[in-house]
Amino acid sequence: MSTYTALTTLTGKEPAEALAEAMEMLEPEATGIGVFEVEDGSGTWEVGGYFIEKPDIAGLELLAAAYGAKPFAVSEVPDQDWVAKVRRELTPVEAGRFFVYGSHDADKVPDGAEPLLIEAAMAFGTGHHGTTQGCLQALDHLANQGFVGTSVADIGCGTAVLAMAAARIWPGVMLASDIDAVAVEVAEANVAANGLEGRVNCLEAMGFDHEVLQATQFDLIFANILKGPLIDLAPEMTERRLPGGYAILSGILNEQADEIVAVYEGLGNSLVQRTEIGEWTTLILQK
Repeated sequence: MSTYTALTTLTGKEPAEALAEAMEMLEPEATGIGVFEVEDGSGTWEVGGYFIEKPDIAGLELLAAAYGAKPFAVSEVPDQDWVAKVRRELTPVEAGRFFVYGSHDADKVPDGAEPLLIEAAMAFGTGHHGTTQGCLQALDHLANQGFVGTSVADIGCGTAVLAMAAARIWPGVMLASDIDAVAVEVAEANVAANGLEGRVNCLEAMGFDHEVLQATQFDLIFANILKGPLIDLAPEMTERRLPGGYAILSGILNEQADEIVAVYEGLGNSLVQRTEIGEWTTLILQK
């Protein structure tokens, strides 16, 4: 059975939320409706609906016009096993010494690589996205320079792949935090699957708002999130690091990187390395 998605964009949070509320009155009704800000600084918001029956196209057109949104793009989504599809299409990723793979590719782990098992069903942070690759390559670079992280935090950890990578190469306990309770559960499952229980401590926290994070000074902090949160967290990201400590930042579009660098340099950080993978930039900064 096919399902359907309907997506549009408009300017402003309040109109977007009002449009989403109005979509709830459509017949057939949407199974789910989401409202998301497009993190490019433009003030654009995306509103989307998921339908198990073909939606009312005329009704969507009227709503788009009424709320000043672009016309809805309606797409039919074929019924298929998405996890199996992802498994077929997500080939293993090599980033420096790290090898990120799903269990279906366990026989492909090269000798001498640092393996990181992330299942396809937990696809955010598998290593295929340019931001995650960039962070793993940055970690590999620091390690190649002789740096050893003794206190490491992964803020906005997703699957905890970055904290696990640090635990693969350095002793001690790494911290992995996320604002999303489901992400924390996923992170804990990944830590167990990689045999890293006791080496990665997973926490639910908004930014650094956790007693464990507040009680520690770090020599390395990962933050693979988005431009807005990276700027908002910049003072704490600096304060919570030891002198000489590093920050590996990503989730940054290439055109946003200069602004991020300027904010962090203004707080006493120096740019060590800047790399681009596709449309995404990863930064290494030192306090």
